[in-house]
Amino acid sequence: MNRFLTKGRIATLVILGVLLIDQIIKVWIKTHMYWHESIRVTDWFYIFFTENVGMAFGMEIFGKLFLTIFRLVAVSIIGYFLYKCIKYQLKMGFILCVSLILSGALGNIIDSLFYGVLFNESTPSQIASFLPESGGYAPLFYGKVVDMFYFPIIDTYWPQWMPFIGGEHFIFFSPIFNFADAAISCGVIALFLFYNKSFSEAYHLIVKKK
Repeated sequence: MNRFLTKGRIATLVILGVLLIDQIIKVWIKTHMYWHESIRVTDWFYIFFTENVGMAFGMEIFGKLFLTIFRLVAVSIIGYFLYKCIKYQLKMGFILCVSLILSGALGNIIDSLFYGVLFNESTPSQIASFLPESGGYAPLFYGKVVDMFYFPIIDTYWPQWMPFIGGEHFIFFSPIFNFADAAISCGVIALFLFYNKSFSEAYHLIVKKK
């Protein structure tokens, strides 16, 4: 690692890069597409504009204000954890995974905190505008998270002979998500696949020395 590309600077670049890409995509979708408008890219990949008030992949649990505050607390904890990982010079791959998780969480927090104030409502007949004269669609902390990536890799029906679900519509991987969600998922999956031992190391270095 040379003097310029330190672990801290690489982590910062990853976080800023993910945030920039995530917000560019979301703002473009929000200001160019109607709510629930769909653009077919392939049979198994669509740009489908929707919004959610819940957690990753459109899940809705508890109230909106609670989720926004929960995100802020979680980001603070992850940010502190990342700072300590860099301070104690843990593996670069481990730091990158934590950086992806942090940047993804920050990306969705921006939506929750500010989008209700910055944009008016997206509807099937109205494309939202930035800083509308009439004001935003919700107060601070109550913005909706913009989602757009939809991958119905398998879109079919269950065979009629199957009990209980025969003939019902089946879509493999139906969640609609955004770039921030993808960053979180990639970070978490990589941590579990490649950096299990680093969790133990991080615990001893960070938690016990706290």
